[in-house]
Amino acid sequence: MSDCALIEAVKAGEYAKAEALIASGAEVNEQDEQGWTALNFAAGKGHLALVKLLLENGADLFKVGRDRRTPYMIALAAGRISVVKYLREVEEASPVGRPVERPPRRYCRAYRVSDLKGYSGWDETRVDWNEKERFDNGTTGGQLTDEEVVFIHEDFTVMASMWQNENVIFKSGDAAWEEFCMDSLKFKAPEDLDLIVPRESNG
Repeated sequence: MSDCALIEAVKAGEYAKAEALIASGAEVNEQDEQGWTALNFAAGKGHLALVKLLLENGADLFKVGRDRRTPYMIALAAGRISVVKYLREVEEASPVGRPVERPPRRYCRAYRVSDLKGYSGWDETRVDWNEKERFDNGTTGGQLTDEEVVFIHEDFTVMASMWQNENVIFKSGDAAWEEFCMDSLKFKAPEDLDLIVPRESNG
C-alpha cells in the first residue's frame, strides 16, 4: 500500500476506499510532498463526510503543510461553507485550542462625519495627525466638515485615512461607542463566513 494511498482516495472522493484504508491501518496524518494531509484535501474539496471520517479516526485538526494553512483555512479559501462551519465547531470544542494563530483581519468602512456626530460622546481627538497631508478621502488636516468622509476601523477607531494607525480622529474604549457603531451605523467587521464565495459542496 502506497504511503499516500489514503490521500489519493480522499482526493478522488472515494469514501468507501478511504474507510477501508483506515481500517487496514493507513496513517491518517500522512503528508504528501507539500505537507498536506488527507484532511487538508478533504477540507479543500468540500468532502464533509470524509472530513468527519478522518477526524473520527485521529486526523490532526491543526496540522499544516508548507503553506502554513490548517484544514479550516483551506476550506475557507475554497469556499466550502459546510466544511468551514463544521471545522469551526470542532476547533472551538477542541481541548487543544488553536495553536495556529490567524492573522487579524484588516477592515474599515466609510461614513460621513455627520453620521458619527450622532454619538453623544463624539470628540475629534487627533492622534498621529499630519496637518499637511491630503488623505485618500479628500480631506485635509483642517477642521472636518459634516460632509467629509472618514473611516471606522475593525477596532472601532475612527481615522481620516483607510490606512491603519495613522491620522486618528476618534478613539474610545467605551462600550457605548461600540454599541452606537453596531446599532446606529450598522458597522460590523465581517466574519470568515461573511467573506466566503460559496462553491458547490461534495457532501
